Amino acid sequence: MGKSLWERTVQLTIALGERILAPVERFIGRRSLVGDETFFADARFPWIERVEQNWETIHEELERVLADRDALPNFQDISKDQIEITDDDNWKTFFLYGYGFEAKLGVEMCPKTAALMREIPGMTTAMFSILSPRKHILDHRGPYKGVLRYHLGLIVPREAQQCRIRVGDDIRHWERGRSLIFDDTFNHEVWNDTDETRVVLFVDVLRPLPAPWNAINRLIVKAIGYSPFVLDAKRNQEAWERRFLARSVAEMRRADRGYVIRQRLRFLRASRQNEGRGQHDNAEPCRQRACELVTREFPTSERDSDLRHDCLR
Repeated sequence: MGKSLWERTVQLTIALGERILAPVERFIGRRSLVGDETFFADARFPWIERVEQNWETIHEELERVLADRDALPNFQDISKDQIEITDDDNWKTFFLYGYGFEAKLGVEMCPKTAALMREIPGMTTAMFSILSPRKHILDHRGPYKGVLRYHLGLIVPREAQQCRIRVGDDIRHWERGRSLIFDDTFNHEVWNDTDETRVVLFVDVLRPLPAPWNAINRLIVKAIGYSPFVLDAKRNQEAWERRFLARSVAEMRRADRGYVIRQRLRFLRASRQNEGRGQHDNAEPCRQRACELVTREFPTSERDSDLRHDCLR
C-alpha cells in the first residue's frame, strides 16, 4: 500500500533536516560548554540534584501510569520513524512534553512530575520510556546535537549489568533514582537482557552553549517543533489520548452497568426464593429478563464471568 502525501512529506522533511543540520551540528560540538562527549558528569547540570531528590514522587506517578500498561502506545505508534529500530509492543512510552508541546493527558495524570520537568532549564521533551524484558533497541542516532538526552532510573532490573545502554563505545547501566546524561547523536543501542521491565524518565534538554549561539539553538529547536516530523508525532499522540480517554469512559460505564446488574441479580435471587415458595409465575419472567440483560451486556468477557455465572447457573 502506497504512502499518503502526509507520510511522504514527513519522510522528506526528515531527510532534508538531516542534510541541513549536519554542518550546524559540527559547529555545536565545537562550541558546547560541556564538551563533545558521549556521557557527561551530573555535576555539570545543577538541576539534576533536584530531580533525583524527587525520584520517589516521580515513581509514584509512574505506578499509576503502569496500572494500565497494555493501553500505553508503542514508541513507533507516536514517532513513526522509530519503526526502523523497533517494530513490536516491547518499547512503550508515556509523554508529558514533546518538543515544547504539552501532552495534556500526561500532565494531568502526572502533575508533580510535570511541574518538576518545567523547572529544568531548556527542557524540550519529557516522557516515561518503558522497556519490556528481553527487548533490544537497535543501533541508531538522535535527530539533533543541539539537545542532550537525560535518563532517570525508576524501575531497574535486579540484574542491572544485563540492562545497559551503549553510546559510541561507552556502556552504562541504570540505577534506581540515579541519572545518566548523554549525547544521543552518537550512535547508541539498548539491551534489556533480563526477565524484568526497565523504566526511565526520558528527558531532552537544550545543550549549554555560549551567547548568541544558545539563542540560535533555541530557535532551531523551536523550528523543529513545527516541522511535519514533530507535528505528525503530536497528531499521533493526541489521537492516542482520545482513544485512551474513550476507553476509560467505556470502562467506567461498564463498571456502572455492572453495579446495576448486580442489583438486578439480587432481585433474581429473590425470585428464586419466590419460586421456592411456589410462586412460579413471578419467578420465571424475572430470571429470563436478568439472564438476557447479563448476556447482552457481558457476552464473553472473562472479567465478568462471575456475573454470568450468578445469573445462568
